[in-house]
Amino acid sequence: MRKASMHGTIVETSGAAGIDVGKDWLDVALAAGEATLRQPNHAKGHAAIVGFLRRHGICRVGMEATGGYERGLLAALGAAGFQTLVLQPRQVRAYATFRLNRAKSDRIDARLIASCTAAAAPQEGRDARDARLLPLAEHLTVIEQIEEDLARARVRREHVSEPRLIALQATEIARLKSLRKAELERLEADVLAHPDLARRFQLLISIDGIGARTALALIVRMPELGHLTREEAAALLGVAPYVRESGRLKSERHVAGGRSRPRKSLYAAAQAACRRWNRQLIALYDRLTRAGKPHRLAVVACTRKLIVFANAVLARGTKWNTAQ
Repeated sequence: MRKASMHGTIVETSGAAGIDVGKDWLDVALAAGEATLRQPNHAKGHAAIVGFLRRHGICRVGMEATGGYERGLLAALGAAGFQTLVLQPRQVRAYATFRLNRAKSDRIDARLIASCTAAAAPQEGRDARDARLLPLAEHLTVIEQIEEDLARARVRREHVSEPRLIALQATEIARLKSLRKAELERLEADVLAHPDLARRFQLLISIDGIGARTALALIVRMPELGHLTREEAAALLGVAPYVRESGRLKSERHVAGGRSRPRKSLYAAAQAACRRWNRQLIALYDRLTRAGKPHRLAVVACTRKLIVFANAVLARGTKWNTAQ
């Protein structure tokens, strides 16, 4: 069964399914057809779901990000060869609003996710077929949490004056910095243990301004890089400018959406690169600021240029040439 998607393309709804993920239960529904399935969220349940999807000719499966309850299922589906999209909850809510769907149950949510999966373009969800990235993403999340703790500790140090408390915060900062360094080294070693991921890592760090920390974030959080157009890469990160015009209203373009965690990493890299490391970004930043653009807008433009560079080197499979 085919229908037109919101993008005007034709999607095959008969090959799509949705799964409502809970801590204890998984509810499966098809985009076309009435068949449903409920299984416990453990290995036997995952195997039963794989068999159910195969019997119904499903090739594309969607689910919402739940903060971890979906990881085991994603690994099972990826190993079985399914194209698996992890959708943002707000994508599914917006689709429910569009369909005027106010009813809610696990089964209804699964069918809604199935319809949303069928309508979504591939770049609108995270393709999670590479099960190797799941534990790496979990490790990276822990590192990001350590970095957040480190930032909070630095703020606390600035707001104390008693010597003992200053020393206490200094000790905590040193501990967190040491822990962050050790975990980053371990994550890098885990990535480099896979030849294809190691190759991606070397390509990314060849770009002036992208260091090991940023390269790890792109490898783990944006596995689609190298298979996208430059416009799709910018949109996936959330740095593509969107026009806002209606009638007489003609406002400035704004960025929106995208993946916040890798965007945060690349934005931080761009802030340094546009001042010191990357001559192309330095030229872009200077041109924009001389034209009166604010600092933040200029850095976002440099961030967009960096993700285009990253996508290009991964697509070509050759290291970055500073002359290009």
